[in-house]
Amino acid sequence: MLSPAVQSRIALDPARYPETHGAIDRTGIIVATTWELDRAATGRCCSRNTRQLVGSPEVRYKAAQLVLGGHNDMKRSTNRILTSHVGSLPRPADLINMYREQVPAEKLDSRLTSAVAEVVRQQVEAGIDVVNDGEFGKPMSDEVDYGAWATYIHQRLSGFEMRDLPADFNILNSIMGGSKDRSDFADYYKSPEAYAGPSTRPVRFPMNVGPIRYTGHELVGRDIKNFKAALAGKNVEDAFMTAAVTGVNFFPGEYYKQPEEQATAVAEAMREEYKAITDAGINVQLDDPIIVNVYEWRFSMGGDMAAFRKWAESHVELVNHALAGIPEEKVRYHICWGSWKGPHSTDLPLRNVIDLMLKVKANQYSVEAANPQHEHEWKDWRDVKLPAGKAVIPGVVSHKTNVLEHPQVVADRIMRYAEAVGRENVVAGTDCGLGGRIHPQIAWAKLRALSAGAEKASRQLWARTAFPT
Repeated sequence: MLSPAVQSRIALDPARYPETHGAIDRTGIIVATTWELDRAATGRCCSRNTRQLVGSPEVRYKAAQLVLGGHNDMKRSTNRILTSHVGSLPRPADLINMYREQVPAEKLDSRLTSAVAEVVRQQVEAGIDVVNDGEFGKPMSDEVDYGAWATYIHQRLSGFEMRDLPADFNILNSIMGGSKDRSDFADYYKSPEAYAGPSTRPVRFPMNVGPIRYTGHELVGRDIKNFKAALAGKNVEDAFMTAAVTGVNFFPGEYYKQPEEQATAVAEAMREEYKAITDAGINVQLDDPIIVNVYEWRFSMGGDMAAFRKWAESHVELVNHALAGIPEEKVRYHICWGSWKGPHSTDLPLRNVIDLMLKVKANQYSVEAANPQHEHEWKDWRDVKLPAGKAVIPGVVSHKTNVLEHPQVVADRIMRYAEAVGRENVVAGTDCGLGGRIHPQIAWAKLRALSAGAEKASRQLWARTAFPT
């Protein structure tokens, strides 16, 4: 019999989840959802075509024991190319309005629960295998919002106070003032075409005024509960939730003497969020555009690669410090070159940071691979030894264009990565989050194209008898 401690981690109320056909221990308590069983049984418990659980009660019971016992490796493409995405998905208009109006929690929470259930269902219907909660628990108060992936943390950390921005302060100039791309294309960046952001610019910013501690346990617990409820009865291969990596400070702080001290405090605080997610049996994805964008912001004008790499090495150490105690097999690590509308002419080449990225203690690495500045970088993976048992999540559809990728284009991109690192080491993904960046209709069409392209690539890759693995 499963121990009471194990049961308490994941036990579900049958009355609340009547559609759940999970494993039942000898006391009759449902201890695992079909989603958790599917993961534990190495992808063989469910038929992708019928979307129904198969296997004897004994098999399902053993699968539940594997899950509850902590044997829960991240899924790879063992029989076909799996599909996923980076995280942010289009929010319903009424949920955005609720965040904008800052409605009371009791009103927000019920809508948030139903919205997460809807977005999980939509992902399954679009053919996505490795799903998430759409990042719906991260407040987004405008249909276009490039920063929700990170700004949410200030609701979950102590030590910050909202202050009015100085009248002459420009956030973009503060962050990107050292960008060669913005210098070379100054006229473009002054034009209205260059700005695709919220209809109102922020007028307040978070100032660090005291010790930084994690205080978001109730909020992350809410998000985990909503996501697990949405997963009940759904046939998906795997699941993840995103969390921010924030090792760079854009605003001056008043409490810590050095910026590095503040960054370390944030890293240690956010570790509690990572742990809450993985302790719940869900994979965590760390979103870290910082590691490549700092080159653009600080080093691109002079092209000082040695100085950048010295900074990046310390940043990777900080990320791994934040991951201390988090199971490596439960971590995805996402990097991207920013979602702003622009030429991106001086983006850091992947080859200049790929070795450092692979030092992050993660199991899968998500990179941009579909936009014109980075599509060619699949070639870099031919010259890099991907550690055994790890995988790449290349973006094969992009948030940087409204043009819908043809499924054959998606398949071709997947094939190149499979040839470089082995088919089982590729999970097809997106360049970055789609929510808040492109129109919802286009976002969901891109995910359907992603799924269709993965099916095309799978038919080709698994038809070969002598393909490198």
